Amino acid sequence: MSDTAAPFAMPPTDGTLIARLGIDVLEVRPDGAVGTMPVDGNTQPYGLLHGGASAALAETLGSLAAVAHAGPGRAAVGVELNATHHRAARGGTVTGTARALHLGRSVATYEVEVADEDGRRLCTARLTCMLIDAPA
Repeated sequence: MSDTAAPFAMPPTDGTLIARLGIDVLEVRPDGAVGTMPVDGNTQPYGLLHGGASAALAETLGSLAAVAHAGPGRAAVGVELNATHHRAARGGTVTGTARALHLGRSVATYEVEVADEDGRRLCTARLTCMLIDAPA
């Protein structure tokens, strides 16, 4: 992050999907974000990490990074998310790492890798956000 960028202030997450999934946001910068999420409580009926939980982690991290890029008085809204699930996790914690692919004035795109505790890639997602004026 450049010295002129405004510091990112994490919004409250009580009562949000972020809290329900147990996502812990560790770092947010305009060019990326990092966070973790437990597998337990976020599985499908067969005991594997739910693909929707991986997608929600990816969208959370990419959206927060996009808000940091957009700057004060601006917001980010997801307009496209895709996710490829490579392998499954049955327990532990997964880590999502968002990295900027494009940082424009009106659009920001991030690739998000979700990996298990051994560093194995579980999911690759791409999120595109439209940058808009923040709602009043």
